[in-house]
Amino acid sequence: MTMTQARPAVGGGTMRRKRRKLAEATYYWMVWPFVILFAIFHTIPMLAGIFFSFTNYAGYGKWHMVGFSNYINLFGDDRVLHSYLFTIFFSLVATILTNVISLAVALALNAKIKARNFFRGIFFIPYVLSRLIIGYVFQFFFSKSVPRIFSSIPLLRDNILTNEHWAWIPIVIVTVWQACAFAIIIYLAGLQTIPEDLYEAASLDGATGFKAFKSITLPLIMGYVTINVVLNIKNFMQAFDQIVALTDGGPGMATESVTLQIYQGGFTGGEFAYQSADAAILFLIITALSFIQLRYLNPKED
Repeated sequence: MTMTQARPAVGGGTMRRKRRKLAEATYYWMVWPFVILFAIFHTIPMLAGIFFSFTNYAGYGKWHMVGFSNYINLFGDDRVLHSYLFTIFFSLVATILTNVISLAVALALNAKIKARNFFRGIFFIPYVLSRLIIGYVFQFFFSKSVPRIFSSIPLLRDNILTNEHWAWIPIVIVTVWQACAFAIIIYLAGLQTIPEDLYEAASLDGATGFKAFKSITLPLIMGYVTINVVLNIKNFMQAFDQIVALTDGGPGMATESVTLQIYQGGFTGGEFAYQSADAAILFLIITALSFIQLRYLNPKED
C-alpha cells in the first residue's frame, strides 16, 4: 500500500515540474521578442550614436575618429549653452506649474462632487491628443486670435510668439496644459490610497483644511509627487513638438531647446557626430537629474 500510494505523488510532482517549465518557456517566448525589438530600435541606435559622437561623421560620406573633440567643442559653443539654459529654465517652470495645478485639480476631483467621473474624463482628454497638432492649433490661437481679443494690452496686441523675451510663455502654457492631464491621474491614484479615517481622526484634533493637507495628504502622496516630478523633468528636458509647432526655436534662437538643436544640426545641418555628442550629454544630464530627484524626494515619504 505504501509503494502504491507513493507513485501518484511522484507522478504528480513530475507533472508540476513539467507545467512549471512550460510556463517558464511561455514567459520567455513572450518577453524575448520585445527585448529584441527594444534592442533593435533603442539600444543599438543609442550605442551607434555614442560611437559616432567620437567621429567627424557628417551624416554622409567618410568619417574618421576624433576622440573627445566634439565634447570639448560643445562646452565652447554659445548656441549649445544657450539651448541648455533655455531648456533647464523651461523645464523648471513647467514642472512647478504642472505639479501645483495638477495637485490642486486632483484634490478637487477627489472630493465628493457631482459628475466627478465626467470631469475626470474631461481633464484627461489633452493627454490623448497629438502634441504637434495641439501646438499648431495654439500657434494659430496666439498669433491670430489673441492679438484681436486683447488688442488693448500692449504685450498681447502683437504676436507674442515673435517676441524674443516672452515667446517662451505660450510654450509653457501649452506644455503645462497638456502635461497636467497625466499628472492629475497620478495624483488621483495617490489620493485614493489615503484612508478617510485619518482625516476624521485629524478633524477631532482640529486639523482641517490646509493643516490636514500639510500633515496627512502631502506626506502620504510624496511617492506620487516623486513620480510626477521625475517624469515631468525628463519629458520637458526633451521638449520638441510644442516648440516646433509654436516658434520653431525662434525668434532667432530665443526658444531653441536642446532636442530641437540636435535635430536641426544633426539631420539637416551636417553635424551628425557633433549633435550625437550633444545627445549623449543630454542623456547623462537627464539621468543625473532623475537620480538626484529620487535621492532627495524619496526620504520624505517616511
